[in-house]
Amino acid sequence: MSPHPQTIQIFLPSGDPQGIRVAGITTRIVRVLDVPRSLLADFFKMPEAQQVGLYFLVGQSDSSDVSQVYIGQTGSLQDRLASHNQKKEFWNRALVAVSLTNNLTSTHASFLEWLSIQQANVVGRYALENGNAGSRPYTPPPLEAECMELHDTVRVLLTTLGYPIFEPLVRAPDASTPAEYFYCRSSGANGKGQYTEEGFVVMQGSTGRIDNVPSIAGTATERFRQKLVADGVMAPEGGKLVFVRDHLFRSPSMAASALMGRSANGWVEWKNESGATLDALKRQGPNDASAST
Repeated sequence: MSPHPQTIQIFLPSGDPQGIRVAGITTRIVRVLDVPRSLLADFFKMPEAQQVGLYFLVGQSDSSDVSQVYIGQTGSLQDRLASHNQKKEFWNRALVAVSLTNNLTSTHASFLEWLSIQQANVVGRYALENGNAGSRPYTPPPLEAECMELHDTVRVLLTTLGYPIFEPLVRAPDASTPAEYFYCRSSGANGKGQYTEEGFVVMQGSTGRIDNVPSIAGTATERFRQKLVADGVMAPEGGKLVFVRDHLFRSPSMAASALMGRSANGWVEWKNESGATLDALKRQGPNDASAST
């Protein structure tokens, strides 16, 4: 669905912003509870723990920066989460989607689980810990339409709470906001990317030099590139390193260094098709405009 203004409320049952959080859109019946693993016992005392629900276990591997998620559904959130607490190690938060009116059925939950797994795989932000994507459950068209709306609400609430499981790294362009691409084409690199609200995204298929310059040997920049290869973000191919998928970097400079195999100022290395630097368009431009008014 297209973005539109929405009012979201976040309730803190204990008053602690690091404790359990309950998020809801004021006009929708779905709520998402963000439950720290250490506070599962407190969640089990809440009436929502006895409901049918969709849940997301999120965490991060000790050996990788890639976030992980396990997506499931159950008729008893307390029983299922208690089992996962005993058997699954990676997660530290449970995101639980329930109905305010307690009218989610097992059919709703099964379809939402299947749809969520499909969408999480397509987006690829999180490494999916589910063993398989499962098969699409039979859902009558009216119920499927309802589930699609429920899923969109869950998507918005998860992102608001800080878990953009279903948000593409780059938004699809439209007539009102055409895509703006930047290119890094020096030091053996041929990269394409976009500057977003979260950082800088290097696009799948971008290529970089396979070797590092001697000056970064043993430095954090070298280790950073090695980790990108180890995590499967970049892969050797034809004497170059190729981006296997879109990847978000926290800064344009990190993105440029990954491609060029050297320290780099991404604000000047990334340029649009006309040769204007990212710095001129995204940092200097607003300052110049304000200075002239």
